[in-house]
Amino acid sequence: MSLNAYYSKSFAEFLTEDTHEILKQLVYAGGKDPLQENAWKEEILLLKEILSQWKNEATQVLFEYTIPRLAKRIDVVLLLRNIVFCLEFKVGETQYLQNDEEQVMDYALDLKNFHKESQNRVIVPILIATEAIEISHCLKFSVYNDRVYKPLFVNSSNLSQIINKVLERESPYPTQFDFVDKWEKSRYEPTPTIIEAATALYLNHSVEDITRTEASGETLKKTTDFILDVIEKTRNKKEKSICFVTGVPGAGKTLVGLNVAIEQSKRNSRKTHDSLAVYLSGNGPLVKVLTAALARDKKERDGGNYTDAVRKVKLFIQEIYNYREQMLNKIKTPIVGGKLEIDETISIADENAGHSEIEHIAIFDEAQRSWNLKKLADWLARGGSYGNKRKVPDFPMSEAEFLIWSLNLRKDWAVIVCLVGGGQEIHNGEAGIGEWVRAVKESFPNWNVYISDHLTDKEYAEGNVKNILSGCPNINYSSDLHLAVSMRSFRAEKLSLFVHHLLERNVPEAKKVYEEIKANYPICLTRNIDVAKDWLRKRARGSERYGIIVSSKAERLRPLAIDVKRECDVVHWFLDDERDLRSSLFLEDVATEFDVQGLELDWACVAWDGDLRYKESDWDYYTFRNNRWQKNRQEINQKYQINAYRVLLTRARQGMILCVPEGNREDPTRQPEFYDNTYKYLESIGLQVIPPSKNL
Repeated sequence: MSLNAYYSKSFAEFLTEDTHEILKQLVYAGGKDPLQENAWKEEILLLKEILSQWKNEATQVLFEYTIPRLAKRIDVVLLLRNIVFCLEFKVGETQYLQNDEEQVMDYALDLKNFHKESQNRVIVPILIATEAIEISHCLKFSVYNDRVYKPLFVNSSNLSQIINKVLERESPYPTQFDFVDKWEKSRYEPTPTIIEAATALYLNHSVEDITRTEASGETLKKTTDFILDVIEKTRNKKEKSICFVTGVPGAGKTLVGLNVAIEQSKRNSRKTHDSLAVYLSGNGPLVKVLTAALARDKKERDGGNYTDAVRKVKLFIQEIYNYREQMLNKIKTPIVGGKLEIDETISIADENAGHSEIEHIAIFDEAQRSWNLKKLADWLARGGSYGNKRKVPDFPMSEAEFLIWSLNLRKDWAVIVCLVGGGQEIHNGEAGIGEWVRAVKESFPNWNVYISDHLTDKEYAEGNVKNILSGCPNINYSSDLHLAVSMRSFRAEKLSLFVHHLLERNVPEAKKVYEEIKANYPICLTRNIDVAKDWLRKRARGSERYGIIVSSKAERLRPLAIDVKRECDVVHWFLDDERDLRSSLFLEDVATEFDVQGLELDWACVAWDGDLRYKESDWDYYTFRNNRWQKNRQEINQKYQINAYRVLLTRARQGMILCVPEGNREDPTRQPEFYDNTYKYLESIGLQVIPPSKNL
C-alpha cells in the first residue's frame, strides 16, 4: 500500500479483489461519508470494466493520491506504459465544468513540477462527468512542450476509448519495467506559495509534506519541535522565555512561525486559553490574504459561517500594529518619569494574563524591522501617521522593548519567538535585532534567552550580538534555531541572481544567468500592454495565477489604464477568479510592491514606468510631483526605489513579461526618451521581444 494513497494495487490485483473489500479500505482511510462511499463504488465498478485489457502489464491504480502542496487528493491515478493518467470523477454530473477542468489540470501540473518521477513523464488529466454527453477530442499537449496534455473530457462510456487513443499516440515511448515502483517511491518536492503552505499546515499536513527537499523538511521540523519544547518547559516552570530564529534567505522562517502558531492553536484548550499563540507580522497584505485564504478554505470544508471562520483564523494570525495598538490603549497618560503604567480604569487585570493580551506566545516575523525608540516615540507623539490616533508624548521604549514589556505583564508564563532575517536592508527607523537583545539584557534579565548560534554572525546587528549579551544570565545557544537549508526552487534561486545582476547593470552576468533559466523560466519583453495581457492569459494553465504589478511611483501609466493611486483589494486580487473585476486575473486592477511583498503569482507582467530609467553611468530615479517628474537625489530613497523593482521582478514563480511603454511625444510626462534606454538595456540582455503583430 502506498503511503500517499488510500489504496494502491496493480490492475491485476485490483480486478481480482472484491469491490466491497476495496470500498472498506477506502472508508477506513478516508472516513465514513455515504455520498463519498457511493462515488467510490461507482468509480471502482467503472474501472473494473475497463482495466482488464491491461491486466498483464506493469501497472498500478491508486485511489485518493495525496497532493500535499494543494492540500487535496487526486481521485484516481493510473500508471500505464510510462504514462501518468490523473482521473477526476464527477459522479452523476451532466456537464464539464470549468472549475473541475482547472482542478484536474492543477493536479497534473503539480505532479509535473514537484513529483520527481513525473517530471519527464507524459501526464494526462482526464475529467470524467459520468452522465455528460460524449464530445470529440483533439489530443494535444497544453501550451508548453512539457508533455502535459490539455484536460480530456469523458463520460462513463468512453473512458476506455480515450485512454487507448492516448496509448496509441504515445506508443513510440519504450516501457520501463521499474516505472511503477520508482513512481510510487518517488519524492514529492513541492515549493508551495505561502498561502498553499499555510493552508496545508492548517489541514494537519506536516512541514515535511510541503517542503522541497528532505533536508529542508527535517530542518523546519527540528526548529518547530525545539520551539514547542521551549514553550512546554516554560509553561511547566511558570517562566518567561524568548527564542531567536535565524535562517538563510528562503529557508522558511515565516513557515516556522505559522507552524508554531497553528500547532499551538490545535493543542490549546480554547475554553481555558491556557496556551494560545499568535503569529504577528507587519506585512498587512500578507496577513489579510492568509486570513481570508484559510477562512475560505475552512468554510468550504467544514461549512458554517465565513465570519466565524475568519474569527477562528484571527486567533493565531494578526497584524502586529493591531496587537501593539491594543496594548498602547491600556497605558496611563501622560507618562511620568519615563515609566509605563497601566490605566486600571480602562483595563481589568486577568488572574493569569494580568494586563497583557490573552496569548501566552507571541511570534514576531521580521523582528529586525521593529521600530527604534525615536521612530516609535515620534509616531506616538503626533498621533500616528495621520494624527488621528491618541497622542502619547514622551514614550520611553523602542517597539521591541515595549512588546517584551507587554508579555512580561503576564502573571504566569510567556514565550516570545523572534524570526530574524539577516543581511537585509534596514530602513529608516528600524532598530535591527540588536535592540531586542539589548532590551532583554537591560530590562528583562529574568527571561530565558534561546538563541541561534548564527545570531552572532556579522549579518545580524553587525556581528555585535555577542557583545550586547555579554554578562546576560540564562542564555542558551542552539543550532536547532538556525534554518540552514533554502526551500526555494533552483528556478527561484537563479531568478534572484538574475534580477540582482540586472539591477546592478551587469550585462554579461545577467546574460549568463538568463541563458541558464530561460528554458524553464521565460522572461519576455514588449512595449504593448495588450500584448503583455495576451501573453499572460495564454501562458496560465489550471488555476495558475497571473496579474499586472507596478512600482508605487509608476504614476504615468494611466494612459495604459494602469492607476497606482487606485487601492488594490489584496484579498480579492490574490484569491478571486477572473469573474471578479477586482481579481488579478481580470487584468484591470494592478498591485504595487507594497501589495505583493511576501506573496507570489505564477505569471506576472511588470509594467515599467519612467520612475526608474536606465542611463549609461547609473539608474536615474524619479518621483512624479506637481504634474512633472522630479529627480530623486536622496540615496536612501533611491535604495527604496531599486528595492521596489527587486520585489516586483521576483514575484513570478513560472515566468514574466516586462512591458516598457513607448511613451508619447505629445505628452511631456511620457516622452519616449524616458523609456527607450530602459527598453534597449533589457533587450541587450537577450530577453525575447514580443511585438504587437506576433500571434502568441
